[in-house]
Amino acid sequence: MERLSAEQRADYAARLKEVGNKAYGAKDFQEAIKLYSKAILCKPDPVFYSNRAACYNALNEWQKVIEDTTAAITLNPDYIKALNRRANAYDHLGMYREALIDFTASCIIDGFRNQQTALAVERLLKTFAEAQAKEILATKEAKLPSSTFVSNYLQSFRPKPRPAGLEESAVLPENSGKAQLQIGLNNLEPKNGTASYDRAAAAFEKALELGDLDEYEAFAYNMRGTFRCLKGKHEEALVDLTKSIELDPSMTQSYIKRASMSLELGRQPYFALCFPC
Repeated sequence: MERLSAEQRADYAARLKEVGNKAYGAKDFQEAIKLYSKAILCKPDPVFYSNRAACYNALNEWQKVIEDTTAAITLNPDYIKALNRRANAYDHLGMYREALIDFTASCIIDGFRNQQTALAVERLLKTFAEAQAKEILATKEAKLPSSTFVSNYLQSFRPKPRPAGLEESAVLPENSGKAQLQIGLNNLEPKNGTASYDRAAAAFEKALELGDLDEYEAFAYNMRGTFRCLKGKHEEALVDLTKSIELDPSMTQSYIKRASMSLELGRQPYFALCFPC
């Protein structure tokens, strides 16, 4: 090959490309890849890279599609077909930001004449936004809604006396699960007109971490599940409420809360998930 002139090399590369196109048309993608690779050795050309990328695309080898289309775009930054192929590969790999950039560039270069590409941009904008929202929610600290909301929610249930042995006057071992339940209940009762729901939620979490709750275990799961629901941690809340029912099938409030969440989960904002039926 080194003895061939530039013109001869270009001619030979064009012939390899034509044979490669026939192999591609016959869906012999591996043979087409070999032929396009030889054409590239003769003369690096954006079309050869893009055609080889098309073979990798048919084989679902997305990373190789990205490599070849990137080479084609480096040689010809306005190569719309290569941009679309790379965008499609990025899309399959879940790299929505990169796919969106390529499809947008393709639309601009093409003057927004390709409706399919424009629709791809619209779809990816939605997909990317949803992915970003999920990422933000996954890293966002779970917080309780307003005190007024929590108060109204708790008051929507028929009031019950504290479980015997968890009264405010009861003396319980310090740093025990039972003592934490007592602290949680104490913080639910307004002091100077204000209840401390964040402290209550933390105490119910701590109670189950410490354990050794005996007859209060079902109640502890009910309370932790309640506050996890209020924080929007619905899957965890459902697990807690189910555990509460398993431990004490007479725990009516756990049934009501779980049924309400099961009906609404995934269709309403978190603040609507907690209201009982």
